[in-house]
Amino acid sequence: MTSILLTSILPTSILPTSILPTSILPTSILETARRTCGNGVYRSGDIDRQVAVFGWVQAYRNHGGVLFIDVRDRTGFVQLRCETDRAAVYATALTLRPEWVVAATGKVISRASNTNSKIATGDVEIEVHALEVLSEAQTPPFEIKDGVNANDDLRLQYRYLDLRRPELSKNFAARSHITQLTRKYFIEHDFLELETPILTKSTPEGARDYLVPSRVHGGQFYALPQSPQQFKQLFMMAGMDRYMQICRCFRDEDLRADRQPEFTQLDLEMSFVTPEQLYELLEGYVAMVWKEFLGVDIALPVQRMTYAQAMDTYGCDKPDLRFELPLCDITETVRGATEFRVFTAALESGGRVKALALPDGSAFTRKDLDTTLPQEAATHGAKGLAWARIAAGGEWSGPVAKALSVELRAELAAKLGVGDGALILFVADKAAVVNASLARLRLVAAERLGLLLKSKWAFLWVTDFPMFEYDDGEKRWSAMHHPFTSPRPDQVHLLDSEPGAVLAQAYDLVVNGTELGGGSIRIHRSDLQAKVFGLLGLSDEQVRDKFGFFVDALKYGTPPHGGIAFGLDRLMMLLVGADSLRDVIAFPKTARAACLMSQAPCAVDERQLAELHIAVAK
Repeated sequence: MTSILLTSILPTSILPTSILPTSILPTSILETARRTCGNGVYRSGDIDRQVAVFGWVQAYRNHGGVLFIDVRDRTGFVQLRCETDRAAVYATALTLRPEWVVAATGKVISRASNTNSKIATGDVEIEVHALEVLSEAQTPPFEIKDGVNANDDLRLQYRYLDLRRPELSKNFAARSHITQLTRKYFIEHDFLELETPILTKSTPEGARDYLVPSRVHGGQFYALPQSPQQFKQLFMMAGMDRYMQICRCFRDEDLRADRQPEFTQLDLEMSFVTPEQLYELLEGYVAMVWKEFLGVDIALPVQRMTYAQAMDTYGCDKPDLRFELPLCDITETVRGATEFRVFTAALESGGRVKALALPDGSAFTRKDLDTTLPQEAATHGAKGLAWARIAAGGEWSGPVAKALSVELRAELAAKLGVGDGALILFVADKAAVVNASLARLRLVAAERLGLLLKSKWAFLWVTDFPMFEYDDGEKRWSAMHHPFTSPRPDQVHLLDSEPGAVLAQAYDLVVNGTELGGGSIRIHRSDLQAKVFGLLGLSDEQVRDKFGFFVDALKYGTPPHGGIAFGLDRLMMLLVGADSLRDVIAFPKTARAACLMSQAPCAVDERQLAELHIAVAK
């Protein structure tokens, strides 16, 4: 009755289409034509083809009697040509504005002498026969184009607009492609794609858990998984043999450019496997990805380096090997050979002295040496930075030069392998501070010297990590990886006498100084797992409370097994050359773990809290 009454008193031009009689509804291009292909796909081979184009208005140009409209979708854009001899088309084209959604039908024609070699569709354009506005748009808060000059917060607030920009759109098309290649590779290697729970139990795994209150079980909480670690091991105990999953993980920790509170990882586990077999499988995977996506051949097998070697030579466990610049331990060379107080004070307290030699130091000014570089070193705990230049004829200058004898200078130059024009940076402190500070300076120097080439790929397996590290604050051992990591078989006996000397069957895959993935062979014996829990200071009651189901499962015939987790977001960041994870995660959080678009996290009303048996502290 209502619709009949409305149609009797309202003009059809303002009636909602849902109540217009079918006979007078306008015919939409969307209903009568199917999109021919992506807008960025048209080429000269399509000339004379009748097509339908849909997308967003990128730009428009009025050339007096001819309007040119660039219409964009995720594949790119194509130029529409609207002329006055089709009056309705031309009139509609005059109204268009950026980001309006339009539909057009017409014929592909050649641009003839007006081709544009800078764009993929530059040889052709669409002669428009019909044009329709599907949706109008307000003026966007920033221009939808690559290289847009908008601050990060504004881009995150309007993320759905930011994702329209070609450079981001291409990133997510690439991510989809890599995900498909990944599944195909591991399915071909006989893996099962299996799922693990999102709502699980809070267990001590390093970072803080995100907790989810239970409505049904008042006062109790689920945790979001930091990783599927225990569950993928349970799959091995269940006989699944080869498991893979592209899964979501959650960690409540401080953020940075390559870290987000929720992230995606490629998770793998295999039974009856050795580290070498895992290396071979994963090397095949990255070689396939780099070849398929970038056309780059990765030299196999990938270089191996122990954790001890990496720390000694490069100061970190994920060294960038696109360039040399090794660190050199000169502790014993300078011990007793100089009265330079910076060195002697560190040696008296049991510290180390290391040097970073730059064969060409001309790129570094006195301001760099007095201010910039010491500030960089200080971020990792260094109290100061000593330096020396070697001028023509072997003459040394700088704060440390006067404290070194001619003989010691010659010995250091020979040990460091440098000569005229070199710059030497020295740090003396505790070993951890020395390594971290010089590792940072090594990267700063490489960037200044133009050695961080994005076209170069340096892969590295870092192996033989320490099983434990000592927590000075809590006065106890903690697991360097996680408590399920197996010690090397030849070092199990050291668990009772020298736990700090035990090396784990753990490994990381590093690419250009970024940890791409990390894993280990797992403990498969219940007695060994109990011993490790004990070394970590867990009582029987704590083990039962946190890991009871897992400990029970170990008693029913557990196969030797191991695995790895690859950060899929980091993998994509490397492949597309992005500077931040934000450019490869569709809806990322800020450094304060907030979503500016959806305004999460947010307060909830008292009724919801009451249902969850929660009161918020004021």
